Amino acid sequence: MHGVAARCERWRVGAVQRAVRALCEPYRIRKLHRELMIIHPNFDPVAIHLGPLAVRWYGLMYLVGFIAAIVVGRVRLKLPHVAAQGWTAKDIDDMMFYGVLGTVLGGRLGYVLFYKADFYLSHPLDIFKVWEGGMSFHGGFLGVTLAMILFAWQRKRHWLQVTDFVAPMVPTGLAAGRLGNFINGELWGRVTDPSAPWAMLFPGAMRDDAAWLPKHPALVEKWHLADVFMQYQMLPRHPSQLYEIALEGVVLFFVLFFFSRKPRPMGAVSALFLIGYGLARFTVEFAREPDDFLGLLALGLSMGQWLSLPMIVAGIAMLVWAYRRRGANAAA
Repeated sequence: MHGVAARCERWRVGAVQRAVRALCEPYRIRKLHRELMIIHPNFDPVAIHLGPLAVRWYGLMYLVGFIAAIVVGRVRLKLPHVAAQGWTAKDIDDMMFYGVLGTVLGGRLGYVLFYKADFYLSHPLDIFKVWEGGMSFHGGFLGVTLAMILFAWQRKRHWLQVTDFVAPMVPTGLAAGRLGNFINGELWGRVTDPSAPWAMLFPGAMRDDAAWLPKHPALVEKWHLADVFMQYQMLPRHPSQLYEIALEGVVLFFVLFFFSRKPRPMGAVSALFLIGYGLARFTVEFAREPDDFLGLLALGLSMGQWLSLPMIVAGIAMLVWAYRRRGANAAA
C-alpha cells in the first residue's frame, strides 16, 4: 500500500514539474542571481484558538492598532496646547468607540462600493460576510471622518479640532493593519527583479504567478524569471505591505507626531495627514499588485491611486486655508 502511495506521489510531482517545464520552455535557462530567496513564512491566519473561537491575526492587529492609538492619544494629553483645549482620557476612549464603528462600517461599505459594487449588487447578503475579508482604507477614512463629526457635534466642538487631535493617532492603526496583511500573506506587491535583496516569494500568489508569466515575456527574459519559477514555482514580488508599514505607519506617524507637538492653525494637522497618507499610498501603489478584478484603470493608475489623489488635493487646499485663516485672524 505504501509502495502504491509513493508511486502516486512521484507521478504527481513529475506532472507538476513537466507542467512548469512546459510553461518555461520558451525562455533560455540562466543561473539565478542568488541561490536562496526570501519566502513568506505563510503563517497560520489563526493566532489563538479559544475553544470553538478562533482569534485571527487580522482581527488581533486591529485590536493592537486601536490600543496603540489610545496610548498615543494619552501621551498627547500632556502637551500644553492640547491640555488647554480641555481634552481628557475619557474623550479618547469615547473617540475610539466612534472610531471603531467608523472603521468597520466605512471600511466594509467602501470596499463594496469602490471595488466590487457589481458583485455585491448581485449578492447583497455577502456584504455581511466580513470574515471573508474585504476592507477599504478610503472607505474606513470616510467612516471615521463622519464618526468624528458626530462626536464633535455631541461635544460641541469644531470637527476640525477633533480630527486634528485624532490624526497623529491614526498611523499606528495603519501600521498594525498592514502587519496583519503581511502575516496573512495577502495584498502582495508586483513581480520584481529577483536580484533585489528584498524580493519575496508569496505562496499565496502561486496561481497569479503562473498566470503572469506568459503575459510578460519581456520581463521574464530581462529578469530571468523562468529560472526562478522552475526552482520555486513562484515569482519574486515586492513585499508592499512592509513598504506601507514604513511609509503610512512609521514615517507618517513621526511627521504628524512632531508637527502636532506645537500649536498649529485649526485644520493644519488634519491637512498634513491627508497629504502624507495620500502621497504614501500613491507611491506604494506602484509596487503593489492591483486588485485582479479591477486591474489598472485610466492612465495606468490603480483604484488606490485614484482614491488617494483627492486626498492630496483636499489636504493641500485645507493647509492653505488653515494658514490663511490664521493670518486673517491675526490681522484682525
